[in-house]
Amino acid sequence: MDFESSDPPAGPRREDVLPATAAAAVKVVIVGGFGVGKTTLVGSVSEIRPLTTEETMTQAGVGVDDTAGVERKSSTTVAMDFGRISINEELVLYLFGTPGQQRFWFLWHGLFEGALGAVVLVDTRRLEVSFDVIGRLEERGVPFVVAVNSFPAAPEYPLDELRAALDLPASVPLVLCDARRRDSSRDVLMTLMRYLHSLAVAPEAS
Repeated sequence: MDFESSDPPAGPRREDVLPATAAAAVKVVIVGGFGVGKTTLVGSVSEIRPLTTEETMTQAGVGVDDTAGVERKSSTTVAMDFGRISINEELVLYLFGTPGQQRFWFLWHGLFEGALGAVVLVDTRRLEVSFDVIGRLEERGVPFVVAVNSFPAAPEYPLDELRAALDLPASVPLVLCDARRRDSSRDVLMTLMRYLHSLAVAPEAS
């Protein structure tokens, strides 16, 4: 999946400068299996030129990386993606996209340091690649929401069936999205922010 882009101009852009009104910054991690659209989401929603670490896939990955369902994919993230989005004049989100292949999961520990929450991207053609990802988040105790990314010809299921297939608690938000669209990706991040806020105020209400 590709998002629309153009060659960046030379020198820093006005959008690259952190707003002077920014008072709070939140680290968010974008996770998911191989080829589910993490780089696309970060790139589509970031207000700065995203940092990517995509490399061309080579024969070295044959038999190691599970490319079933994404055979046409020719590049992969080998370290992280990075972007930034201002939710409002005071709140800024720093977005870190993780590698999808399990051989790069050793990098997750550093990427999750200081993260307030996570977005799990899911592809309905390959739900099984999401099971281990969700399990690792649950083991770490990282709050997360699940976003079902829209792919051409991907099967569509009712959200309640997807929730059951992913074994998600009723409290974990599950939403549909199109990672190529900035507004859709932003809605996913807003869902995460609302969920994190609800978790923060829950102890106060009890």
